[in-house]
Amino acid sequence: MEYAELQVPESLNELIKQLHGIFSGDKINVEEVQTLMESYKSNPADWFRFAKFDQYRYTRNLVDEGNGKFNLMILCWGEGHGSSIHDHVDSHCFLKILQGQLKETLFNFPDVNQKNQELSKKLESIYDENQCTYINDKIGLHRVENESHTEPAISLHLYSPPFDSCHCFDERTGYKTKVKLTFWSRFGERTPWETLESKENN
Repeated sequence: MEYAELQVPESLNELIKQLHGIFSGDKINVEEVQTLMESYKSNPADWFRFAKFDQYRYTRNLVDEGNGKFNLMILCWGEGHGSSIHDHVDSHCFLKILQGQLKETLFNFPDVNQKNQELSKKLESIYDENQCTYINDKIGLHRVENESHTEPAISLHLYSPPFDSCHCFDERTGYKTKVKLTFWSRFGERTPWETLESKENN
């Protein structure tokens, strides 16, 4: 396999360095990226300074801009926090659990010929610490949730190419709206000027 020569990253910085190498070319090997991200064993000492929580909603915290090829970010999910159902605007999306547990629900895209039709569920999955999953628009839409009422969750996300807006979908009607994506923090520093903008994540 092409990715057999990859070294297991012993830190988040090593993971980022290897990701820069993988994304230096024009083609993306999804299996290679997913294998690399899953091989990194979560260590809070690596990512603690990026893990910023908000009392009312989950947060997106930018870790690395990937030379314009990808965005790497840490999402922090308080107890009961979840995303809306959303797409990924033709980007690759990798999600790795750093702490806790998250539930992913996959949905089919709504039928463009049908109005006010409830979205159909495809699959529900639970991911635990150090597991990594992948989605793109060919796979479908998804919603991510921390169902725990006692434990927060933290996840590492890679998006390639980066995007600053996506579409959110109403589960009951299939109606979609375009939303701007914001960062709660960038490189460990709070971004207060973005808190009043349209809020959506992933």
